[in-house]
Amino acid sequence: MGKITAIASLQNPNFIKPIEIHYTQNGKEKRWEAVLSHDSVAIFLYHTQKNAFVLVKQLRVTVLNKNKNNGYMYELCAGIVDKKCSLEQIAKEEILEECGYDVAVQNLEKISAFYTSVGISGTYQTLYYAEIDESMKVSEGGGLEEEEIEVITIPLNEAKKFMFDESYQKTTGVSLAFYWFFDTKTSRH
Repeated sequence: MGKITAIASLQNPNFIKPIEIHYTQNGKEKRWEAVLSHDSVAIFLYHTQKNAFVLVKQLRVTVLNKNKNNGYMYELCAGIVDKKCSLEQIAKEEILEECGYDVAVQNLEKISAFYTSVGISGTYQTLYYAEIDESMKVSEGGGLEEEEIEVITIPLNEAKKFMFDESYQKTTGVSLAFYWFFDTKTSRH
């Protein structure tokens, strides 16, 4: 279980940049506090042999700051766009790093792209879908050394219950991905 030990003003940020935006709306001068941050990719994984979805669970200290009892989130495999290569290549690398599966770029299906955190950063996320099986597993995943990512499976027959069970802290992207799957893929499974 994580525990917050201190909160301080950010002096030398690595991934975000706090900014103040001045703008005009309806002829009135306004200002807004915001954060510049990287866009991202997220991947919704369906394990065909296990008939289950593969998610990740990890500590998010911003959630822990709000919910002192639990900062762990159920999320899609995801990563920031911080290098010059295709979004699909970044998605492939994130699947390998976080979940341990080697998915061919051509096997990624784009679901959609949308803005997230619009009140503070307005980052753009591209959402993909991929089917995996054990022949693609090359490691246990778990993320980078400084990350503690747990790979989680949600059986297909429990997914709708999971979507609405608030005891599982999850992102809106998780719910969107499940909705998309049940709307477009359920006739196949």
